[in-house]
Amino acid sequence: MNKAILTLLIGTTFASLCGFAQAGPATGSSPRKIMVIAHRGEHLKHPENTLPAFQAAVDAGADYFELDVRTTSDGKLVLMHDSTVDRTTNGTGAVHDMTFDQIRALDAGSKFSPAFAGTKVPTLDEAFDLAHGKINVYVDTKHADAQQLIDTIERHDMQDHVVIYGNPFFLYDVHKINPALKIMPEAGSPETCKFFVRALQLKVLAFDAGDFKDGAIDCAKQAGAQIFVDRLGDADNPETWQKAIDEGANGIQTNLPAELVTYLRAHNMATH
Repeated sequence: MNKAILTLLIGTTFASLCGFAQAGPATGSSPRKIMVIAHRGEHLKHPENTLPAFQAAVDAGADYFELDVRTTSDGKLVLMHDSTVDRTTNGTGAVHDMTFDQIRALDAGSKFSPAFAGTKVPTLDEAFDLAHGKINVYVDTKHADAQQLIDTIERHDMQDHVVIYGNPFFLYDVHKINPALKIMPEAGSPETCKFFVRALQLKVLAFDAGDFKDGAIDCAKQAGAQIFVDRLGDADNPETWQKAIDEGANGIQTNLPAELVTYLRAHNMATH
């Protein structure tokens, strides 16, 4: 997307924000059902962004697993959080400088544990094959072509079972090609939330732990958008989960999917 176009869009959108209404917390007689999002799969007990980690998220009862997508030098969509393969594999180099065959030859499990020796860097196709009919997928797009990503989603009939996270320019391109797909920018302020809701008719918004502010939350609620909140690291515990739920979260991204599922089931808030 041309940055000048987005600048114009932001300007015209902000001009109409003064009339945007806000709403208080949702009410109801029964607890809301909260979705569990397994960050990089169940990656504290399995190598991150690998099929074993994703299968463990399914087994734990998570509603989504989150993954990170990058593109190889020969145009294959593979799963890797970092821009290089150095941290999680036995290789070195930038993903975008390596062919798929070079990345596929790497061991993505041994650095985590000898028990996972031989685990491969998966493709997005393989992750969708695993997920289909079992779990939804939270796609964190690090480096990918919008059309190629959409084609992959549609080829696996995952249109209704993905949410796509990425930078605003990429998400605008996705929305322009297929407006029915759920795109999810990060809304760190009321103004950002209002812009995205108006410009892209969003159905879901992402909040980092430090960005979960009242005005932005109210904006998302008024728009009827789902609220996905990160609760990772020191913020990943029952006290902070409950605080996020009390403030309106519909989904919580966690490093502890099994524990969060257990907590939600104990409080009648699990989806299943």
